[in-house]
Order: sequence, then structure tokens, then C-alpha cells
Amino acid sequence: MIKADERGRIVFGCGNFGGLGSSPSLRDKGDGRERALSLLDHARDLGLTRFDTANTYGGGVSESVLGEWLRGQDAGLRSSLQIATKVGNPNGAPAGEQALSRTQIAHHLDQSLRRLGLERIDLYYMHEFDPATPLEETLEALDRALTQGKIAAFGVSNATLSDLKAVLALTGGGLRRAFTHVQNQFNLLEQSDLEAVIPLAQSEGLAYVAFSPLAGGLLSGKYQRGREPDPATRVGVAREMYDHFLTASTFEAIDALQRRANEQGWTLPGAALRFILDTPGVESLIVAPRSIEQFAGYDIAR
Repeated sequence: MIKADERGRIVFGCGNFGGLGSSPSLRDKGDGRERALSLLDHARDLGLTRFDTANTYGGGVSESVLGEWLRGQDAGLRSSLQIATKVGNPNGAPAGEQALSRTQIAHHLDQSLRRLGLERIDLYYMHEFDPATPLEETLEALDRALTQGKIAAFGVSNATLSDLKAVLALTGGGLRRAFTHVQNQFNLLEQSDLEAVIPLAQSEGLAYVAFSPLAGGLLSGKYQRGREPDPATRVGVAREMYDHFLTASTFEAIDALQRRANEQGWTLPGAALRFILDTPGVESLIVAPRSIEQFAGYDIAR
């Protein structure tokens, strides 16, 4: 069970709006406008105040739908929300362009502001690290965005330990104070950040945000040992992303989690989220439900 006073640690992820994540090949597999708006309303009614998207989710549709929803909220509510988006996914850069170059960041930041209908983005992530662009150039572009008032803070996503150390080594002064978040995959089945990334983030005062808390739905209980995934599910649609999870040890871990959930009177997804929230150094996690029923399965207290 996620208690009412823990709702501030739950981020609503908009990665399914208009597509499944950033892949152009999955843009017809996501949630349409009406469903997305309904899910956003439900998140608001549950008291969630943090929303996460990216310039490449659904080819920009995710930001546009979130922006439409934001324009429909009263000013008082909007001022209480944290809106995060991202730049730097390779799917967002034209052929021959570097995803985190100075010009690409400037271009996509303005596009994100327009789609979201905002003058300033609360939290702007480097979506993936760009080995073709000097990190100094990327950080200079983010510093410029801060100076212009277009972003309030920035973070890194999909960051290795060396990535995180490199950013910390190159930031100082106001830029360091504006570096506030690390967003990586972390769940019961993917705990590699426990050894070094989470402790470093914690020691540096960075909020660690876990994405994919249900490992693509594997920790929801919908997938069964020895059965092929339904082709309509996330694992079925993007099988190559999850094949490494479809092992005997995964289903043994799921069985153990189910026993824990039964003992506590929790749902299986609720137990998976509880595991993350109880991990020292994890500040928050991202959920991305595709139905009101899935929301109920998270055991978020009203």
C-alpha cells in the first residue's frame, strides 16, 4: 500500500501517450488522446502532482496531450505541479545531427515549451547520453537554458556511474545547484544501481527517480511461466527489450513477491512499488498506467 502521505513520491509517466516510448515503430501502439486525458484526470484526483514526459514520446504527442490537459487546469493547481520532460533521445535528432548538441537542445527545448504550453519547464532531463557531443557543450546549453529562464532544473536519465561522475565533475556554482535528479531503471528485477549509482546520487543530494517499476508489466502478474507473452501486451510488442527478463529466476522472484503481497494483503503491483519505495536512496518512482483498473492495482491510498 502506498500511503496518502507518500503520493508526492509517485510520478505519473506519460510515455504511453501516442506511442510506447520513443520508438517510431510503436507509435500506433500507445494511448489515444481521450484515454490519456482521462488518465491524467484520474492521476490528479488521486492527488498526484508530478508528471513526466519526453519530446520523443509518441513523436511529440505525449507533450501535446499533457499540454492540452494542463491548459484545462486552474492556475492554483498548475502552480502545484512539477512537469518534467527530456531531450537527447536519438529518435529526436535528424540524420547527421547530434542528439545533445547545442543547436538540438535549443531547438527541442523551444518545441517542448510550445507543446506543453509553458514558459518554463520545472525539470529537464538529458534523456540518453550522446557520445558524439562533448559533455561540456551539452552542459553549456543547459546552463544557457537556465539563464534564459526556460528551465528551472535539470537531471540525467539512463546514466551509468561514469556518466554521473562526469556530469558532477563538470558542474559547479549555479549549474550544480540546478542539477537535481537522476532517473534510471530500477525494480525488483533490475537492481544494478544499488551498488554505486544510488549511493552516489544520495551522497551528492540528487533525487533518484526509478522508472519501469513493474519491469514492463512482468511484476504485475500478467505473464506466466512457460507461456508466450500476449502479442498485445508491452512485452509482446517489444519482445526484444524484455527477453533477458523471461527466465526461471525472474518467475521465482515474482512468486516470492506474490507470497509477500499475500502476507500483507497487497496487490502484486503494489508490492513491487513498495519494494522500490522502501529502498534507501530512492526518492520516487514513475508509474505509467494505461487504464483506471491498473491505477487501482497500484494500491495508492486516496
